[in-house]
Order: sequence, then structure tokens, then C-alpha cells
Amino acid sequence: MTRTIDTRALALFALVAMLYIGTGFAQSWNTTLTILNMGLVSAIMALGVNMQWGYAGLFNVGVMGFVALGGLAAVLVSMPPVDEAWAAGGVRILLGLVLGAATIVAAILAWSRLPPGRVRGLAILAILIGGFFVFRGVFDAGVSAVEAVNPASTGYLGGLGLPVLVAWPVGGLLAAGAAWIIGKTALGLRSDYLAIATLGIAEIIIAVLKNEDWLARGVKNVTGIPRPVPYEVDLQQSETFLGFAANLGANPVTMSSITVKLLYAALFVVVLVALLWFSQKALNSPWGRMMRAIRDNETAAEAMGKDVKRRHLQVFVLGSAVCGLAGAMMTTLDSQLVPGTYQPLRFTFLIWVMVIVGGSGNNFGAVLGGFLIWWLWIMVEPLGLGLMQAVTSGLAEGSWLRDHLIDSAAFMRFFTMGIILLLVLRFSPRGLIPER
Repeated sequence: MTRTIDTRALALFALVAMLYIGTGFAQSWNTTLTILNMGLVSAIMALGVNMQWGYAGLFNVGVMGFVALGGLAAVLVSMPPVDEAWAAGGVRILLGLVLGAATIVAAILAWSRLPPGRVRGLAILAILIGGFFVFRGVFDAGVSAVEAVNPASTGYLGGLGLPVLVAWPVGGLLAAGAAWIIGKTALGLRSDYLAIATLGIAEIIIAVLKNEDWLARGVKNVTGIPRPVPYEVDLQQSETFLGFAANLGANPVTMSSITVKLLYAALFVVVLVALLWFSQKALNSPWGRMMRAIRDNETAAEAMGKDVKRRHLQVFVLGSAVCGLAGAMMTTLDSQLVPGTYQPLRFTFLIWVMVIVGGSGNNFGAVLGGFLIWWLWIMVEPLGLGLMQAVTSGLAEGSWLRDHLIDSAAFMRFFTMGIILLLVLRFSPRGLIPER
């Protein structure tokens, strides 16, 4: 049985590899490597969701929020600080945040220490109202001062100016911290309520990124995020690289782009392999068997003395941390943070399709789904356009039916995702590589 499953998995991975290689020969290796790099990041996101759903049955539809927090970490860690903004209002912003946190802590302490009754209610109300006005008075003045500093190019505090690779684990930690806060309040809910809560919190995170310009420039975006690999223009000015390209008979411009993408791919492969190794170790350990037992029957697990909510919190934080790590990697790859691109369709629905199609509960299945679904998501539209042009080649130029079918090619990716999901659920409901 094990040999059959392994053979099937190898055959499926070989088939997906042929799709990528075929794209390189049919179009260009630049295109293939672009798809491959995002496929690697998508596979890491799918691993994170698979930890939550495949290990513990947690229905998290707030993936987008945790990915965005990873992207924010890349800005806060790697971008240089804006000294003028810090001088104008940075201290006031930090003081305002401290006062806001102190207000919440004071309200919690009043709730826990005062006896139940009217006095406790009035005390908490007074703390919250008074603290809110003090917080806004200090915080808003700092925000206005910071956002007024050269808003066309900065208008925010900047980051710490550290190497961008440091931002990757920080992105995971930032997402893990948010997941811990969410999990402490939402993991006691039913699965459908948990889904609604995580989706709502993800939308709140995106709203904060879009509207708080002092944090990461909001919808004005942060560009020029440092790279962990050389820039193409630097390679093109290197005598050593030019000599290498000449020996291969390659165009230096094309060769520099391919080299940069290969270096990104090498970094991403190292991260993916490390996460996959740890995920497999965890899944096959006593902890992994316990998580699957909780997933299959929470009542029986509780009867055996297992703290279900605590274990759910553990795996929720771990899976979210992996999504945050992937978000930081993706922002590094793009060299920019664009909050408007964090759409549920791409960062939640698509990742869930990867996990379901690949095989929930199976780490290799999640990775396979990441590569396959991302390739389809990118390539189906141009392939669909070619198909529509071939089908309508016999129709007269300017025909309404021809124009309609060609214009509809842009929606082929949505149609294809739905068809693939339906076919897999019908003929292989446990995914292409099922859980053992």
C-alpha cells in the first residue's frame, strides 16, 4: 500500500514538473521561473492551511490576513527608518499605542478585581471612555505629523533597516502573535462561527493596512523593499557575469533575469524543504497522532484527558505562522507591499483549493496542490484565449459570438478552478495524494 501511494505521488509530481518544463520550452524560462517561485510560496501557504485543517479540522478562512501580516513584517524590518517622520511624531505614535494598550489592560484588571455590580460596570465604562479620548488625543497628533512628512514618497515611519531575510521569521512571529490573540477568543466557537470570525479579522487587518498610512503608506504602497539577491542591473554591469553569459551564448539581460529568479527559487526551496521535513516529523510523532485523534473525535479525545482547546490553539498558531512566513517571502519576491492586492479569492479560496485538490492531511499533497493549482491559475487564461481563437476561427471578423467568446477567455481560470474542484471531490474526494 505504501509503495502504491509513493508511486502515485511521484507520478503526479513528475506530471506537474512536465507542465512547468513544457511552459519553459513553449514560452520562456523567465515565465516558468516566475510561475515556479510563486508556486513555491503557494505550496508553503498550503502547508500552513493543511496544518490547521488536515491535522486538526480547523476551518480558517482568514488566510489573507496572516499573509498580509507577513508582508507588513517585510516593510517594518527591512525598510530604512524615516528620520524626519520619527522626529515629527514617532514618539507620540508610540506613546499613543502604549496608552491604548494600558486602557485595555486597566479595563481587564477592573473587570477581574472589582466585585460584580453597578460599580464595576461604571468603572470599566469610565476607563474605556477616558482612555479612548486620551489615546486619540496623543495618537492622532502623531499620525498627522508623520503622514505630513513628504507624503509623495514616504509619509510613514519606515522600518528597522535590517536584512530582509530577518523579516521572514519575523513575519511568521507576527502572524503567530495575531493567531494566538484570535485563537484565545475564537477557538471555542463552532467551526462555522470560527470561519466567520477569522474572515472578519482578516478583513480588519487589511483595512488597517489600507488606512493607516503612518504604518506602511496605506494604499500608496511601499516599493523598493530590499532584496536578498542581486539586482539584474548590477549583474549586467559585472564583468564576471558578462563573461559567463558570453560563454553560454546567452543574452546578458535575459540571463540576469533568469539568474535572479533561480536564486529566489533556491532560497524558497530551502525554506519549503525545511518546513516539509518538520511537518512530516510532527505529523508522524505522538503529537501528530493526538491531533488527528482530536480531529476525528473531540469527545473521545477529551474523555482521554486531552486539552482540545489548547491543542487547537497550538496548531492554529503554527499554521498561521507558516502563512505569515510565506507572506513575507512573497512581499520580498515582489519588492513591494500593495495592500489592495490582498483579496480573499487569491489568498484564501485559492489556497483552500490547493489543499483540497492535493489532499488534506497529507503534506506532500498540499505541496503538489500548491504547484498544480498555481500553474493552472496563471496558464489557463492564455491557453483559454488560444482555444477560443481556434474555435472561433471560422466565424466572421467582428461577429458578436466570436467577440463574446474571446472576451470570455479571461474568466476561464474561474471556470477551470470550479471544474477541477468538482472533479476531484467527485472522483477522488480525499485529494490527489490522500492521507494515509
